[in-house]
Amino acid sequence: MPGALGVTALGTVLPGSGFLFAGRRLLGFAVLVPAIALAGFVGSYLFRDLEATLDFAFDPQRLTVAASVVVGVLLIWVGVVVATYVMVRPRNRGRLQGMVGGTVVVLLCLSVAAPLAVAARYSMVQADLVTTVFEHNESATTPVDVTVEDPWGGRKRVSVLLLGGDGSITREGVRTDSMIVASMDVETGRTTLFSLPRNLMNVPFPKNSRLAKLYPHGYRGGGDQSNWMLNAVYGVVPALHPKVLGKSDNEGADALKQAVEGALGIPVDYYMLVNLAGFRTIVNAMGGVTVNINEPVPIGGQPSLGIPPESYLEPGPNRRLKGFQALWFSRGRYGSDDYDRMERQRCMIDAIIDEARPFNLLRRYQALAAAGKKIVRTDVPRDLLPAFVDLTIRVKDSPVQSVVFRSSEAFFPGDPDFAWMRAKVRKALETRDEAEGTGRHGGAPVDDSGSQPSGPDSTGGSGPAKAIDAEERCGYRPAG
Repeated sequence: MPGALGVTALGTVLPGSGFLFAGRRLLGFAVLVPAIALAGFVGSYLFRDLEATLDFAFDPQRLTVAASVVVGVLLIWVGVVVATYVMVRPRNRGRLQGMVGGTVVVLLCLSVAAPLAVAARYSMVQADLVTTVFEHNESATTPVDVTVEDPWGGRKRVSVLLLGGDGSITREGVRTDSMIVASMDVETGRTTLFSLPRNLMNVPFPKNSRLAKLYPHGYRGGGDQSNWMLNAVYGVVPALHPKVLGKSDNEGADALKQAVEGALGIPVDYYMLVNLAGFRTIVNAMGGVTVNINEPVPIGGQPSLGIPPESYLEPGPNRRLKGFQALWFSRGRYGSDDYDRMERQRCMIDAIIDEARPFNLLRRYQALAAAGKKIVRTDVPRDLLPAFVDLTIRVKDSPVQSVVFRSSEAFFPGDPDFAWMRAKVRKALETRDEAEGTGRHGGAPVDDSGSQPSGPDSTGGSGPAKAIDAEERCGYRPAG
């Protein structure tokens, strides 16, 4: 009896080998050779390089075919396990032996079925996610000179506008209270984040654009001055000027991309919008994030109504936050201001990048995919996803700089000097490029004169909007 179970186990690990042991050579080779060939094909196809694997992972058609193939393989494999045992089991066996043998065979079948069922399920979940989020998106402002072979259109950098909205990603009237441009070097992954205040006024649109003709003196949408702020562009422009930029399934995002491009003076290629209320779902699906908290962060509260916070996130190093806490770390501003919140938001982005470890993402994948379908919207085309995922891996392994445009003597969001802002952006990117050219790790802070200040703070002192390493600003700095 142990011999029969041992042969069956061998036939489970190497399908067809059990048939050979039983003397069924023709049948054994008929199973063994295709099994080895299939394993070799899958290994060479998926794991010959990262690009091939990512290309497969973001192709819904191939994922669907793969799921069907996996189900077929599962059925055949289970059949081979059962047939092997039937061939090699003793003819004269007692009832107990039969029960033990049957139990072991069931366990062997489950050992085969479980991973293959998970693979089939993940393939279908991934195909559904890609189709829902990345396909059939029509944009009037994405680059037109990109291809799968040249996903960046010959550009050295690609910029993505990261948006946090206060409502459903499909609801009209969303206000984008979090606006960060990630400018990424496509070769090295080195990234500079530009955080814009939500109350930035009179934002210009790119010259010769349709919106620049409608707003020659900067954006002033609607009668209420609250609608003149940058965070109102997403909802107000489509309402006042539908179809002004051409065919698009998210006119608000297209208008906001052009507004941010006009303010910063750099192209904004794509956007990604996350519903902030659903952001907590993503963080929970990841199992939480780790941040440093240097001062109490309010949870809730409305200063205008005299309603105090319900509680506070207490200071401390390496604080592990769940979704609800991470949400308030990113958006709480009772007793502080928008700029403190902007700094926390870019620290949260850095924490999420750090948390995106392959094993962590894989074991929580279904929850992440389900959350992503509901709260994420973008105009990144599906064909470019492999290139973007590859770039994201480089970003994760490279230092991130941040530039925060904070109110100061040099910068007032109610009457901003956009020439000054664009100069700051150019200086940050040029300094970064020079650092890469000389092999310097990261990028040193740059002040107004071009010298390198000794302090790590990018928001005070002689000049706001300096470029700094995000890790430096987001570290733990206990009071006193």
